[in-house]
Amino acid sequence: MIKAFIPYIDQADTLSTVTALTASPLVSGIELVDIAHDALQSTKTLKKMAEKADGCEYVLVYTKCNDLVPGYHALDRFVEIARDTNASMLYSDYYSVIDGEQRKMPTIECQFGALRDDFNFGSVLFFRADAFRKAVAEMDKDYKAAGLYDLRLRVSRIAPIVHINEYLYQDVELDNRKSGEKQFDYVDPRNRASQIEMEEACTAHLKAIGGYLAPVFEKVDFGAGEFPVEASVVIPVRNRVRTIADAIQSVLSQQTSFPFNLIIVDNHSIDGTTEAIDKFAGDARVVHIIPNRDDLGIGGCWNVALDDARCGKFAVQLDSDDLYAGTDTLQKIVDAFYAQNCAMVVGTYMLTDINKNMLPPGKIDHAEWTPENGRNNALRINGLGAPRAFYTPVARKIHLPNTSYGEDYAMGLSVSRHYQIGRIYDVLYLCRRWEGNSDAALPIDKINANNLYKDSIRTWELQARIALNKA
Repeated sequence: MIKAFIPYIDQADTLSTVTALTASPLVSGIELVDIAHDALQSTKTLKKMAEKADGCEYVLVYTKCNDLVPGYHALDRFVEIARDTNASMLYSDYYSVIDGEQRKMPTIECQFGALRDDFNFGSVLFFRADAFRKAVAEMDKDYKAAGLYDLRLRVSRIAPIVHINEYLYQDVELDNRKSGEKQFDYVDPRNRASQIEMEEACTAHLKAIGGYLAPVFEKVDFGAGEFPVEASVVIPVRNRVRTIADAIQSVLSQQTSFPFNLIIVDNHSIDGTTEAIDKFAGDARVVHIIPNRDDLGIGGCWNVALDDARCGKFAVQLDSDDLYAGTDTLQKIVDAFYAQNCAMVVGTYMLTDINKNMLPPGKIDHAEWTPENGRNNALRINGLGAPRAFYTPVARKIHLPNTSYGEDYAMGLSVSRHYQIGRIYDVLYLCRRWEGNSDAALPIDKINANNLYKDSIRTWELQARIALNKA
């Protein structure tokens, strides 16, 4: 009934998994995938698996090389729900052994727009065999890294992918990096070749479901409205007394051919941040706003700045932890708006520690933001790059969601539906990682909540693009 495929390195790492799976009468056979020769995530390997899966009802793919321990009657449960739902693919919550301790690892719903290639399905992927074979048979690209990603996109077009929110197995987690260390993997230049494959697979999927947007953009009229200054740097802040003065000084040191100001939206800080900002009150360029409302997230603070009459034609981001890389950053950003006729600009940043020492992977250029395909690939990637800047009239029409996570991503997706996203590949920004960063080390529940929200943003945007194409 179930044909299981498990990666093989040596017998010691595989024997216990084979023993555990063959204990179930539902498993009709086990195939070992020698990952020293055949990458588990490659199209070539999947085609071999599809041939060997002929005649079975279900295909189980285990993606790790260490011990898999199925839960009590877990395989029966996978089969039962597969039959009840007619799902093309199923996955479940699981336990993971981390540093010798068993921990719960809940997963989240795979939404229509959950197109990111790092979606956590866990290490057990359970397919309806006919859907598996059909999807593999239709694969027309030979991917080395994006095969499994391509597979799950294709099976999602055949039948739903179903999340079983029950803990059905245990594995061992070997990547024990903190969340803040993992979050830049997708933009690490060392992973560029695999990311290009992921982009190609995602773009093909968008075309298949009617969500692809051709590289044709609305023109931006930079003459709309009157503004007191050409650009405003916007810093939303709450309780960043350690870093806010450096951020402010980074802005005030900018050398430009146009007038600019700095709008700091101080979200009721209580740690001395407010007093630190007040020390710059003698500079007329500094606008210090303490909102009347007490229900604002980062996005809400951005909206306060955008709606303020003192906001300039362009609103440019600077986080309260970070710094501009040089005194010409603001000039380069404004120049890019006019040169590229875009409603938003995304720059390039360097990952550093609090003392500006470079951290791996160093330069983050978000090379996936291309004029040809950036706005399609934006539905796959997990961020927009930095610094981000918006043409204020467009930003005022959209506004950011009043959240403290994903707010800039939502704005960027919405802007890119109609307008070009401009790019600057010079390092403009120092993104400083330190123990006070809000995403330095998140628990699994917070990671899941963040990912669920961003996937919701993708789903809404994808639905809007499909509707736009039908109009």
